[in-house]
Amino acid sequence: MTTLHWADSRMEIHKVVVGSYDNNVFVLRCRETGDAVLIDAANEHERLLDLCTRLGVRRVLETHGHWDHIQAVPQIREAGYEVGIHSADAAMLKACGYDVFIDDAEVIEVGKLRLDAIANPGHTPGSVSFRVQGAPILFSGDTLFPGGPGATKGPGSSFATIIDSVDNKLFTLPADTIVMPGHGLDTTIGNERPHLQEWVDRGW
Repeated sequence: MTTLHWADSRMEIHKVVVGSYDNNVFVLRCRETGDAVLIDAANEHERLLDLCTRLGVRRVLETHGHWDHIQAVPQIREAGYEVGIHSADAAMLKACGYDVFIDDAEVIEVGKLRLDAIANPGHTPGSVSFRVQGAPILFSGDTLFPGGPGATKGPGSSFATIIDSVDNKLFTLPADTIVMPGHGLDTTIGNERPHLQEWVDRGW
């Protein structure tokens, strides 16, 4: 079964769905160099390690520290892959470990591709989205889904913060930007932006 989810002349995006929470795991691969990065080592580590080997993954980026997104981190690190997390969520990885911090506005090199890290607090204090420079692609983690922002009922989350984060950091992107979230189906900025006030009014 193919894992290819989206592609153009410069890149491939591969997707697998893992674990009991149906987490999306993405691999962004530079076609020119073969270098790749894996986003969210969520679960089913053997499957993810096979993906890493097959697609040339060099490092792993975590969108946030919730347990369903980090279940495969210990085995991924044991296999020699560097795992990055925003410092505000680092404590959530205390048991499984991490290697580097991802900073807001950091530019991450994936072969010839460049990923912009966007700090998106709200779902967790250290939630991060990743935008591919020069392409209509955003990996939103659990910050933005089709139909609204991520859940803000848990400790360390804030509805007001996630709304501000989505409005000022994601809804400024072009309407044709494809949003690839941590669970479920893709959407676009243009599909979601008109509904912001509805989300505010409903309160979730």
